[in-house]
Amino acid sequence: MFVKSIMLPKHKCFTISKDETLQTALERLEENGVDGLPVLDGNKYVGIITRYSIYSNFFTSNQAKEVFLSETAAEEVATHQNQYLEGNEIFEHTLLALKDFPLLAVVDAEKNFLGIVTRFDVLEQFQSAFGMKRKGVRIAFTSVETEGRIARLSEIAKQFHESIISLVTFDETDKLVRRIVMKIEKKDNIDKFIQKLEDSGFRVLDIDEDN
Repeated sequence: MFVKSIMLPKHKCFTISKDETLQTALERLEENGVDGLPVLDGNKYVGIITRYSIYSNFFTSNQAKEVFLSETAAEEVATHQNQYLEGNEIFEHTLLALKDFPLLAVVDAEKNFLGIVTRFDVLEQFQSAFGMKRKGVRIAFTSVETEGRIARLSEIAKQFHESIISLVTFDETDKLVRRIVMKIEKKDNIDKFIQKLEDSGFRVLDIDEDN
């Protein structure tokens, strides 16, 4: 999955012109309940403005609050001018980029603003990867790292007609044991399925059923 597939397009974004005041920016942030606003020069991306960038600049401005907010343009306190996405990045890579910032702009080769990707959007995709939005039975287990283990797991699931909601593996290193978390729809054959997994060399660590 690429960044462009989870991007909030421009026509759905709240933005601010580079010449609009910080007072306008604060009002727009509050009215729309968003964490940041892309700052634009026409259609060109200029940066991002957040409450933090406004407040931190105010504390070093030596100006009265009203003067600072009414006479300072959004462009003057914008950040992340050179930190943006172009849409063809793999979305997993955005998690680190958004670790300390709520959103990033997506632009084209000419820095025309296309939309944004937010931390919330990325975390939602990870929730989907773990099947957190569908009820089922979560099984955590380990397996010796040998060729064909995932294929064997699929064969067992097919044998028991299990409907797999999600399948995530960990320890993609040179370790000999791989951890696997699988979520399946609840059926009345779960005990037999678990027993088959263990008989096939999968060591079950935890079973958790959604309420």
